[in-house]
Amino acid sequence: MKHVIHGVATATALSISGLMASSAPAQAYQVDCAILLCLAGGWPASAPCAHARAVFIRRITPWPIEPPLQIWRCPMGVSLNDPSPMSPMERLYDITFRDPPEPQEATPIPLVRVQADEQADIDISGDAFDFVRSIRVYHIQYRQHENRDGECNRSDSTRLGSYGVQGDYRWTRSNVGQVPTASDLRIPNGCGSYFYRSVFVDWRDHAGNYGAEEVRY
Repeated sequence: MKHVIHGVATATALSISGLMASSAPAQAYQVDCAILLCLAGGWPASAPCAHARAVFIRRITPWPIEPPLQIWRCPMGVSLNDPSPMSPMERLYDITFRDPPEPQEATPIPLVRVQADEQADIDISGDAFDFVRSIRVYHIQYRQHENRDGECNRSDSTRLGSYGVQGDYRWTRSNVGQVPTASDLRIPNGCGSYFYRSVFVDWRDHAGNYGAEEVRY
């Protein structure tokens, strides 16, 4: 299955290249379908996957902090009537890039709520989509300093954004102790004055390879 996913993602990169090279606007393909496929395949080196990754990162760049993958915007269910025995990812590739939607005039996209109850329009509970649930978004907000009485004041408002079984997105309370070491967060020993604020996202592709990005602000 790993080879299937990587092959589909690579083919996706080539297919999107053709679409983006045409005169059709970017709306000619579903960017969240591209994010889904490029992420699964380990972000193959290509201009289209670079664009998909840029959107993925831009969404966590304040403000607002949005779900980096909005799987409910990718219409996977429309391919279920296809008589050929394809895997979910192959069907996704088929409906996204072989039959792209007609170009439409750009319209403002409403801001995504803090909690997103929307879900994928097919069952993604199987192992093939574990990479979706591997995505974690840490909104890190930490401060410490020593007051005049020698007491250490610490403030930690870190939150974790994560995906449910069917791709729904939730924010929950977290703390800096849960932030992966790939972050640049480095709390000094003792109570030295320290302030850190960022949005950190990490994930694993379908092959289990780790990736991460961080946006300071």
